[in-house]
Amino acid sequence: MVIVLLQRVKRAEVRVDTDIVGRIGVGLLALVCVERDDSPEEIDYQARKTAELRIFPDEDGKMNRSVEEAGGALLVVSQFTLAASTRKGRRPSYGRAADPELAIPLYERFIAALRSRGLDVQSGVFQAKMEVELVNDGPVTILLDPAPGKSDA
Repeated sequence: MVIVLLQRVKRAEVRVDTDIVGRIGVGLLALVCVERDDSPEEIDYQARKTAELRIFPDEDGKMNRSVEEAGGALLVVSQFTLAASTRKGRRPSYGRAADPELAIPLYERFIAALRSRGLDVQSGVFQAKMEVELVNDGPVTILLDPAPGKSDA
């Protein structure tokens, strides 16, 4: 299942070495993990859910607006460690994470799907050692449920 962890942020940036490769103000930091059996349809579903999830405050302070409605941006960062299994032993296993040949095109599809909605999307660099800095707003952190028909079994 495509794993997407969203953090509502006041600002966020990602660096590779000392270079800032992505930076946003108000919006969402999306940590994205593609697993071995994920499909383009699941990526499209999660991108749509990311864009439309109502977790920004309206004029009454209620979480009733999406990142689109709030005029926010997105910083998308690949994070294979979200696939970690800690069921056995003390060292996480990352066997569910997709190999780059599958993961890179699906990760890029996620970004393209968000951009096609007119959203400002910045991103990290796939497979790079990155530093992510953020100011979480709320804090609000949401783990998206899998696409219908998928489970975490």
